[in-house]
Amino acid sequence: MTLITARKGLLILFVLGVHLADAQNDTISRLKLVFAGDIMGHGPQIVAATVEKDNVFDYTPCFQFVEPILKDAGLAIGNLELTLPGKPPYTGYPTFRSPDDLALALRSAGFNFLVTSNNHSNDSGLNGVTNTIKTIQNYGFYQTGTFLDSLHRAALYPLLVYKDHFKLAFLNYTYGTNGLPTPAPAVVNLIDENAIKEDLRIAKELNPDFVVVIFHWGNEYQINESESQRKLAQKAFEWGADLVIGAHPHVVQPIKTIKFKRPGQDSLTGVVAYSLGNFISAQNKPIPISGF
Repeated sequence: MTLITARKGLLILFVLGVHLADAQNDTISRLKLVFAGDIMGHGPQIVAATVEKDNVFDYTPCFQFVEPILKDAGLAIGNLELTLPGKPPYTGYPTFRSPDDLALALRSAGFNFLVTSNNHSNDSGLNGVTNTIKTIQNYGFYQTGTFLDSLHRAALYPLLVYKDHFKLAFLNYTYGTNGLPTPAPAVVNLIDENAIKEDLRIAKELNPDFVVVIFHWGNEYQINESESQRKLAQKAFEWGADLVIGAHPHVVQPIKTIKFKRPGQDSLTGVVAYSLGNFISAQNKPIPISGF
């Protein structure tokens, strides 16, 4: 396994180890973050999880082989690219509506953090946005990217997570929602450079140890990042991000380091994973390539 070293002792290759020295007692604190790719909900997945005709589903076999990896992490983070409307019909592409049992299986497997801002956030209307948030929070996940309303966003964004002596800030945005407007009063974070810059300013003022930005961006099924992805990653680092993670292309794209500068600081280095590909889906052609 190749590890890319960046500032602050950051190590990443889909598994991120964060190391922080305690100046008072000269100890090292460690936190492992696992980032998974797109968690999809295609029709064949719903059929395969069906155990009874009266809407009982079991997704636990899907995750049995990765469960040890997920449970070994301090934070196991996935991109939930579907909605949990809480009632039938349950459908796959093009409008992803999955049963709440999927969230339970993800939590049981070891995931404890889901981001929800993506091009399918609005697939089930207002109920889909709100029930997705409430369901995954009820199961004990950290969650960000979509919000019940603007007050909910103002209170919880950027999201601060305190874990094993670390304070981490997380931000999440999508390029769009497939032309489906976000139903009021819900909020879905869109990629808006002015908003991102301001959110990162606020995040840095909270003095976290790390700032992680997760973008839903890029071009589907392209194994290399686009120029727009490179430019936005560069800006995100300059504005305050320490790590950038990408989703949406459904294929694995490169992990790279980016040199950048901030006012009053020497040249710095950030790590960007442009796309982690699919974590679980029913896309079984040579491309997409699964990512974890």
